[in-house]
Amino acid sequence: MNLRHAVALTTLMARLSTVSVLSWSQQPLEMKTATDQLAASIYNGPSMATLGELADGIGGRLTGSPAYVRSTEWAVTKFRSYGIQNVRLDPFSIPAGWQRGTASGSILAPLSRSLNLASLGWAPSTPAGGLQGSVVLIADVEPDALRSHEEGMRGKIVFLDTTKIYAEGYGKALPKIEAAWKVFQKAGVLAVITPDREKNNVLNAHDSLWGARLLPLPAAEIGMEDSKLIQRELERGAVTIQMTIENKTSGEMRVNNVVAEIRGSERPDEWILIGAHLDSWDFGTGAQDNGAGVATVLEVGRALMTLGKAPSRSIRLALWGGEEQGLLGSYAYTQTHLREMNNCVAVLNTDNGAGHPKGWKVEGREDLKKAIQPLSDGLLKDLGGSDISMETTYNTDHGPFMLQGIPVLDLSVDMTKYMEIHHKSSDTLDKVDALDFKGGEVIVAVTAYAIAQSQTPIAPHIDHEAVSEIIKKAKLDDMLVNIGVWKP
Repeated sequence: MNLRHAVALTTLMARLSTVSVLSWSQQPLEMKTATDQLAASIYNGPSMATLGELADGIGGRLTGSPAYVRSTEWAVTKFRSYGIQNVRLDPFSIPAGWQRGTASGSILAPLSRSLNLASLGWAPSTPAGGLQGSVVLIADVEPDALRSHEEGMRGKIVFLDTTKIYAEGYGKALPKIEAAWKVFQKAGVLAVITPDREKNNVLNAHDSLWGARLLPLPAAEIGMEDSKLIQRELERGAVTIQMTIENKTSGEMRVNNVVAEIRGSERPDEWILIGAHLDSWDFGTGAQDNGAGVATVLEVGRALMTLGKAPSRSIRLALWGGEEQGLLGSYAYTQTHLREMNNCVAVLNTDNGAGHPKGWKVEGREDLKKAIQPLSDGLLKDLGGSDISMETTYNTDHGPFMLQGIPVLDLSVDMTKYMEIHHKSSDTLDKVDALDFKGGEVIVAVTAYAIAQSQTPIAPHIDHEAVSEIIKKAKLDDMLVNIGVWKP
């Protein structure tokens, strides 16, 4: 442990207070002893090495890929090495499997220029030897507009101006994009290209459809500067490009979540869930999206086992698959275990990178904010994690549990530099600050332990109507209806 870490740990030990949070089943002194021990165990613990094993040792973990399967086996072994015996693989199905192969492309006319290009996720290969065609720009995917372009798209490569298409918001644009793919296929479009949003031709791995479904046509993303060149040339006249993509695709396949449980000592049938997604995109090694979250879940489990006595309530530790394709693993878990959801006291999620920890997002719930305020003003303030955000999102694995009315907390961290690595080849271990990372882990551990030890649940489950009001206020209702996870 370096000097910076040592100073931070000494300060932390001095400050952890004995405030009353919720309604303890332990006396304040006992709580302080436990939280001190958790913090010390984590700050001195192996989580950076654990993260290195995952990010460097296994690398990118695309859902359903051989690397993802290896990561599930690795996680099971890790949990068991900490003395957690109840560890299982929890399966769900995805419509199709996909693995990235090679991709290349170039402008053939009116000039010759190679293109910085990559396949969109879940896109099929081009015909053997690739394809070439003239480019047609589509900036409006309204059904009437597309029908008017059908004949002009035949035998062409469609350039989707996603900047304009998504200007109305993802939720409203999504069903139009889905419908557009069918029009493109029917019209005889050869392939689809989309511009990336990042400067310097940096590519961001992503797909176009929600839910790990194969696209009907080959599709590629092209670097921002290359895309702008194509657009400038289209203003002057015809543009012809060629592209070759080779991917591996398969039909419906089974994917496993990894779920471990530390059985509660006093209220074992009530449980808190701590989760993060195990899958990642495949450009980088998924160190922060979401290796940091995975290592946090593992480390909190390890630290809890050092206490010598299980928390009052059970703690479930979940590593999800399919998050990048639409929260598929966590959503499947809520459906498969629907009857158990009533016993879930709270869900703690971590998937915002390893930036400096700030506190918790309470996903629009005023009652949850009030309930967690004493914890934030006490233990978490001294850990540097006292912020409470009312922001409501459905962008990671707390979302399916939020829709069930369960109190959910999503770890909030400084994301100033997060987009520099998000879904990029730069998402690697060297970008992780160990002290910030461990600080977030401590906040997760202390919060989970406090909720597990409380005599009363942190907040009640809310009904469908109350959830509906929250997601309407956050303007998430259109998107959630369109992806099929919510009925008003």
